[in-house]
Amino acid sequence: MELTSSKRKTIFDEIFKYFFLLIAILAASSIVFIIVFILIQGIKPFVNNYPDVSGRLTQADLLTFLTSNTWTDLNYGALGALGNTIYLTALATIIALPISVLTSLFIVRIAPKWLAIILKNIVELLAAIPSIIFGLFGVGIINPLVRDFAEGFGIQTAGGLSGLSTIIVLCIMMIPTITMLTITSMQAVKKPLIEASLALGASKTQTDFKIVMSGAKSGITAALILGVGRALGEATAVSMVCGNNITGPNWNLFDTTRTLTSTMMLGLHESSGIAYDIRFSVGILLIVTILVVNVILNLVKRVICRYEQA
Repeated sequence: MELTSSKRKTIFDEIFKYFFLLIAILAASSIVFIIVFILIQGIKPFVNNYPDVSGRLTQADLLTFLTSNTWTDLNYGALGALGNTIYLTALATIIALPISVLTSLFIVRIAPKWLAIILKNIVELLAAIPSIIFGLFGVGIINPLVRDFAEGFGIQTAGGLSGLSTIIVLCIMMIPTITMLTITSMQAVKKPLIEASLALGASKTQTDFKIVMSGAKSGITAALILGVGRALGEATAVSMVCGNNITGPNWNLFDTTRTLTSTMMLGLHESSGIAYDIRFSVGILLIVTILVVNVILNLVKRVICRYEQA
């Protein structure tokens, strides 16, 4: 019996439905597998016994891990690194967000078309650059600049390795991500709204700030979430410019610092036993931090969306 055209379409729809379902399950399973693996490895230091240099069995103390500000081979305290991570990311966000939004506004609403295309391509190129390149740029350019700037005020630095260098590198890495998504959000603002604002007597600048930027608020918030997520999870570039101070949180921007990601990176391949597994514990703390920050930013996004609809 020959299948009708409608039946064939139904069969193909079902095949593609289950195919896409399989792809989604595989993607979700990989994420679950990674998280479960990190959880298992990260719990080990607090339940397993490891031999120390004298041969005695020891294990990490969870309370020390969560409350101590010092990270050494005998005292694994992650609170200081957590404080530094949030502090440096917050400062980088405060700097990167307005630069990204204003850059997007210039590209979408102010720049000539040929210049907007060039700038957009440059932003896309910056977003695709590997983090190791930003780290090398930080070591070769930013660190010397920070060192010379500090010396001009009589402040000594560890060759420029500092929280300030870390913030600058994070800003450079966040700006392309936030800018790209903000450009898309601003371009999605309906033209009739813009034309109506101009027709009612608003200037171009007033329209850009009150209509275009206001209409893109939810998209800007989504871009901010991704930018902050990249800053929190950045390891390679941060490890190259922060200096990895053993104590924290360190509020001195010209002093060396340490983040959760740099703690995980430092000596990872040279360590073994508890010194190796404890870095997975830091990974758990980092995952929790990112989840909490994302929840907070999503709540802010919902409030903004409700305000726009009111």
